[in-house]
Amino acid sequence: MTSKPELSTTARSIAELARRIHDSMSSVVSGKSEAIDTTIMTMLAGGHLLIEDVPGVGKTTLAAVLARSIEASVRRIQFTSDMLPTDVTGLSIYDQTSQEFRFHHGPIFANVVIADEINRATPKTQSALLEAMGERSVTVDGHTFTLPEPFMVAATQNPQDMEGTFPLPEAQRDRFMARISLGYPDSGSELSMLQARGSVDPASRVTAVARTAEILQAQRAIADIHMEDEVAQYLIAIVAATRDHSGIALGASPRATLHLARMAKARAAINGRPFVTPDDVAALARIVLPHRLMARGRFASVAESINASSEIISDIVARMPLG
Repeated sequence: MTSKPELSTTARSIAELARRIHDSMSSVVSGKSEAIDTTIMTMLAGGHLLIEDVPGVGKTTLAAVLARSIEASVRRIQFTSDMLPTDVTGLSIYDQTSQEFRFHHGPIFANVVIADEINRATPKTQSALLEAMGERSVTVDGHTFTLPEPFMVAATQNPQDMEGTFPLPEAQRDRFMARISLGYPDSGSELSMLQARGSVDPASRVTAVARTAEILQAQRAIADIHMEDEVAQYLIAIVAATRDHSGIALGASPRATLHLARMAKARAAINGRPFVTPDDVAALARIVLPHRLMARGRFASVAESINASSEIISDIVARMPLG
């Protein structure tokens, strides 16, 4: 069993790794420190990230800069309404020479997959990601192929009321560990962006500051971050409250419980702590839970339902006693 001094040392090393990646990303994505931290935490927790906002605010840039900051294989998938599931997973093609079918890997076979405008694809194509995100594998023609490790999907999504979009199914949303919205930059950050973007895109100058082996080591170490029983009970109570709340028709799943725990451990680690605090859980509940919930009532879009759920989560956290 890992001793506390060893765990403290490990937490400090994870914090240093996170700082390197944060510095690399913030050199391009300015004024979005919280979003960058959430992106890093999601990767270190072994999860997938959904970035939702209007076009042009840097959703794809955030995902791309994360990928560039890590020495890993990266593939970008531009989702469109005419895409097929095999365009994501790959397909078997008959080889005349060997007289047998050979599997040709799709773009999902990468360490970091940037799923750009994921909600422009039909639900059938979106479903091609379900097994990959949940099981870290792809099954084609009865054969299962394991995806590389680490594996992360960083998906961008336009608001649901925009033309040419399809709502993400509940099962798909539940597989995303966290959801963030970037929003417009403040005037200072926008001025810095104008000054930085001359003839060369700043993102093209980003170099890897971490290796995949470091990410995998950090992911394994984060699993050992300590969570006291009282903190675990506090976390479970928050999740359970979503299932009994009068304003929520569909509460958080057990997967949401696991995701919130892993994210809380990642937050503790990137702050150099070998233990989870209630503040870790409370801060992340607003990022991990709302996109999985379905609020009661009539809403024009899924986004409005998520906004209503976010307010409910904030209220649950504010009222939830510790212990």
